[in-house]
Formats: sequence, C-alpha cells, structure tokens
Amino acid sequence: MQQTPVFGEQDMKQPPLKSIIRLLACVLAALPLLAAASTLERVRSSNSITLGFLPDAAPFSSQEGDQISGYAIDLCLKVVDRLKTSLALPDLQVRYQPLGEADKFAAVSSGRVDILCSPSPESLVARKTVSFSVPVYTAGLAVMVREDAPASLVKVLNGEAAHSGPTWRATLNQGLARHTYVTIAGGVTEDWIRQRQRLLGVVASLVTVDDFDAGVRLVAEGKADAFFAARTVLQHYRLKSQYRERLRVLERIFDYAPVAMALERGDEDFRLLVDTALSELYRSDELAQVYARYLGAPDETTQKLFKVYALP
Repeated sequence: MQQTPVFGEQDMKQPPLKSIIRLLACVLAALPLLAAASTLERVRSSNSITLGFLPDAAPFSSQEGDQISGYAIDLCLKVVDRLKTSLALPDLQVRYQPLGEADKFAAVSSGRVDILCSPSPESLVARKTVSFSVPVYTAGLAVMVREDAPASLVKVLNGEAAHSGPTWRATLNQGLARHTYVTIAGGVTEDWIRQRQRLLGVVASLVTVDDFDAGVRLVAEGKADAFFAARTVLQHYRLKSQYRERLRVLERIFDYAPVAMALERGDEDFRLLVDTALSELYRSDELAQVYARYLGAPDETTQKLFKVYALP
C-alpha cells in the first residue's frame, strides 16, 4: 500500500522557496559585475592587451603584411608602456585586431578589443556605446578631385563664386548639383555631406566606400567627382596611388574635428590611465618626434594644441 506523504514532509527534503529566491536574487545581482570586468582586470588576468585598428587609415594606422604601424599605433604603444609599469607586467603581450569602420565601436563595447587605435571624432551617437580619450589629433575635412575637374565644381568647392553676379542658394547648387561624391561609409563625414545636401537642396549622388583606396580609385577613374575625407589622409593616399598625377587635394578645409581613441564606456580607471599616458607624452619632446615621423613637423598651431589637449 502506497503511503501518501504528510503535508510538509516532502518540502523538508527540498530547499525552502524563500532561500531559492534569495539565492537567485544574489546570482542575478552579480551577473553585471561578472560581465563587466574592467579593462585593467582583463589585461592583468590575461597578461595581454588587444589593440583594435583600421588597417586602411594611414598615416594613423595601417597594415602591410604582418607589419602594423601609424601615428595612433605608436601612441597606443605608449599606453602599453604605461600599463606595463602601472600593473607590474613587464612581459605584457600586445595583440592586434583589424577592424572595419562598421564594427569598430561594437568591438570596443563588447570587450573584443581594449582600445581602438584608429582615432575617431567624438559624437553624441558614438558616446552611447563607447567613451573617448583626450584628443590625439585635429582632423580637417577636405576634398580630392581630378586635375581635369570642371572649373565650376572646383570654384564652388574652394568657396569661390562659380559665376559672376549675386550668389543665391540656387546658383550655388548649380556648381554642386549633378555630381557624384564619395566618402567612407558610416563615418561622421557621410552625415556631414547628407546634412549639407538637405540644407542646400543639392541634387547629387553620394557613394560610400569601405576604404580610402576605393574612394581614390573612383575619383581617378572618373566614376566620382570628389572624395571627402580628412585632408592628411587624402594627401597620404594620393601620394601612394598609381593615379597621383591625375589627382589633387584642394586647400580648403570645410570643418575641423578633434579625434580620439575609443575606450569601453564607463571604464574610468582605464580611461584615466590612457589619458595620463597621453598627457605625459604631450608634455614631452618625444611627441613632436612621433608626430613628425608620420605627419610631418608639427607647426606652431599643432604644438599649441598639444598643450591644450594635455590634462594637468
């Protein structure tokens, strides 16, 4: 004859419900802490740091075979030196992770890379997912055209009147309309161009590409009329291009934007270490040598910006 257990007898063999609830609450409360291990903790526990970079963003970051180099890469290696000292990790291993423009911030926010060594303009949209170091450079937005570009287009892009007489929005559009422009996909320059198109009512085509070589090639081959990007980058890729004799970078700067390294959002300890390393470098004579290696000798304005960007 099967005996039915008395009420409570079976329950005594199981953990009380309240205890289970408390245990689950503790586990759930701990999950964010486990998932959000700081960058410094990851570096210390793995004895390694992963530097993310765009392989096609010279002179800031580039890759030729196994060789990774650039102005921003050298700055990141100065941060690595600071980490070795601060964490007492003299044998800290450096790993490099190539990224694309589209996934660079996601790689930082997910912890796949510890710092993005290809500087980016800080924006409110970007700050929803990542934080930024102190600025490492001030980029000037410029444009590349062919040597045989229409005079009316060149004049308007240079900020000159395309014709005599009053300059109305409609007459300005005559110089800009019915052309094809190109820029890097997903960047702030793409947003800037689309905003200007809406503001001026310019009817033109905008083509986006994934790398600078592709943009240069489109202009050189006559498939696009102008390539908008940072002036330093345009100059670099024009000089390395087989089409360099067909191309020129106009002198006009359309906009300025300080650019910085992207870091994991909210990780203030790591951000403080990065900013400390960069600020110490700004106050030293060494930065001018690193800058000159990739960008030419810094002028007086650039040297003043070094002092402005350095935190006291």
